[in-house]
Amino acid sequence: MAETRITIETKDIQKLTGKSKDTALRQLRVLRDALQKKDHQAVTIKEYCEYYGLDLAEVKQVLNVK
Repeated sequence: MAETRITIETKDIQKLTGKSKDTALRQLRVLRDALQKKDHQAVTIKEYCEYYGLDLAEVKQVLNVK
């Protein structure tokens, strides 16, 4: 059964890219800076896909998210 959530986490980025935790954290930091997000604000899966040019439906399928 698929999860229902909209935010992306470091472990998700690792799963999508096959990169290390440090690299995934770096990607998330770069995106947060680009979007001018504050520390308490989450990054959504949609924002991640738009920024890195990924297909939202494919990413959701890989992450098993509705």
